[in-house]
Amino acid sequence: MKLWQGRQSGEGAKVAEDFNSSVRFDSRMYREDIQGSMAHAAMLGAQGIIDPTEAQKIIEALAGILDDIDSGTLEIDRESEDIHSFVEGELTRRIGDAGKRLHTARSRNDQVALDLRMYLRGRCRELLGLLSGLIGAVVDKAEENRGAIAPGYTHMQRAQPISFAHHLLAYAFMFERDAGRLRDAIKRMNLSPLGSCALAGTTYPTDRSSVASTLGFDGITLNSIDGVSDRDFCLEIMSALSILMMHLSRFSEEIVLWSSWEFRFVELDDDYTTGSSIMPQKKNPDMAELVRGKTGRVYGDLVALLVTMKGLPLAYNKDMQEDKEAVFDCVDTASDCLKVFTPMVETMRTHPENMRRAASAGFINATDLADYLTRKGMPFRDAYRLVGSLVAKCIESGKTLETLTLDEYRAESELFDEDVYTEINLENCVERRISAGGTGSNSIENQIHTLRRALLEWDGE
Repeated sequence: MKLWQGRQSGEGAKVAEDFNSSVRFDSRMYREDIQGSMAHAAMLGAQGIIDPTEAQKIIEALAGILDDIDSGTLEIDRESEDIHSFVEGELTRRIGDAGKRLHTARSRNDQVALDLRMYLRGRCRELLGLLSGLIGAVVDKAEENRGAIAPGYTHMQRAQPISFAHHLLAYAFMFERDAGRLRDAIKRMNLSPLGSCALAGTTYPTDRSSVASTLGFDGITLNSIDGVSDRDFCLEIMSALSILMMHLSRFSEEIVLWSSWEFRFVELDDDYTTGSSIMPQKKNPDMAELVRGKTGRVYGDLVALLVTMKGLPLAYNKDMQEDKEAVFDCVDTASDCLKVFTPMVETMRTHPENMRRAASAGFINATDLADYLTRKGMPFRDAYRLVGSLVAKCIESGKTLETLTLDEYRAESELFDEDVYTEINLENCVERRISAGGTGSNSIENQIHTLRRALLEWDGE
C-alpha cells in the first residue's frame, strides 16, 4: 500500500506508477533517510508525542535496516515508490504498528528536503577533499617549474615572458575560490527543514532544534513553506560546480594545446592518454578532452533545474522530483572529473626547454624594451612606437631583439647602450616583475606559500 493511499481507491496504472517512482535514483539517500528518521523518532519519544519505548524500538529497527542495506543483506525494492516508502514499509514489516508511528509530525515534503540537504552536505565535503588534492598537485607542479621560462599569451598570441609556475598558479587560485564557493554553499544549506511537514508545520509540540543539532545542522529553516519548497541549495551547489567545471575545462584546453607537437610544453603520462585505432603514432589527451566535454553536461544540469523551478508556485510540487537526477549527475560528474584530473596533473611531465624556445621566438620582451627606454627618459608612447618599428624590422630581416647589434639599436635612438641586452634577457624580464601577484620569483614564492597555508587551514577545519 502506498503511503498516500486512502482517498484513492485503485492501485493505479503500472505505467503511471513507474513514471511517478523515484526510488531508482533517490535510493542513494538511504543512509540520510534512515539517520533523519532515527533523529525524528528520538525527538518524538523525548517530547512524549509517541511512547518513548516505541521510539527506542523504532530507532533500533532503523539501525538494523541500515546495517542490512550496508552489508548487502537487504536489497532496496525497486518497486517501491521512493526510498522513504521502502524504509517505512520495511520498518513496519519488522516491528508492526510501532513502525507506523514514525511518520507522526512530518511529511515526505520535509523528509526529502532533509535527506537531500544531508546527502549534498556530505558530497560537498568530499568534493572539497578532492579540490584540496588538486590544488596541492598544481602547487607542487608549479614549485617544480619555478625556473621554467614560458611565453604568456593574450588573444592566443605570445605576449610577455612568465614563469610556467605563474601560469599554473593562476589555476590553483581559481580552484581555491571554487572551494570557497562550496564552503559557502554548505553554510547556507546547513539548516534543517524537518518539522516543516507538508507546508504549514504541525500541531504537535515538536523540538525541531534538537533534531537539527543531532543531525549536525547549524539551525532550522525559519519558514515552513520555504523549508519544503526551497531548492536554492541545489542550485547554489550546481552553480559553484559549473564554475569549477569551467576552470577545469580551461585548464584542459591548455593541456590539450601544451601536449600537442606544435607546443610540446608538457607530456601526459600514458595512463591518461589513449591511442588511435589506425594511427600508431598518436597519443591523444582524451582525459582532458572528456573533462572539457563534461563541462557542458554540468551546465545542462544547472539550466535544467533552473527551468524546472522558475514557474513553480509555493509550496511543494511534484516537478521538484526532477531536482535529484540533475543535482546528482552534476555532483557525480564533477567528482569523476576531479578524480582523474588530479593524477593527470601529478604525472604530467614538463619540457622547460621547449617553453624557453617558444618564449625566445615571439618578441615577448618588447614591453621590457619599451620600459628600458622609458626609464631613460623617453615618453612611454614614443618608446612603444619605436619598439614596434624595431620588431617590424626584425621580422623583415629574420632577427630577434636579442640579435640586433648595438649599432642597429642606436640607429633608432642614442638612448640604447650595452645594458640593453641585459634588460631584454628573458630571465631578467621575468625576475624584474616585482609587483605583488606578478611573475617574479618573490611573488611566486608568496603565492605558493599562501596556497599551502590555505590548504593547511582547510585540513584543520
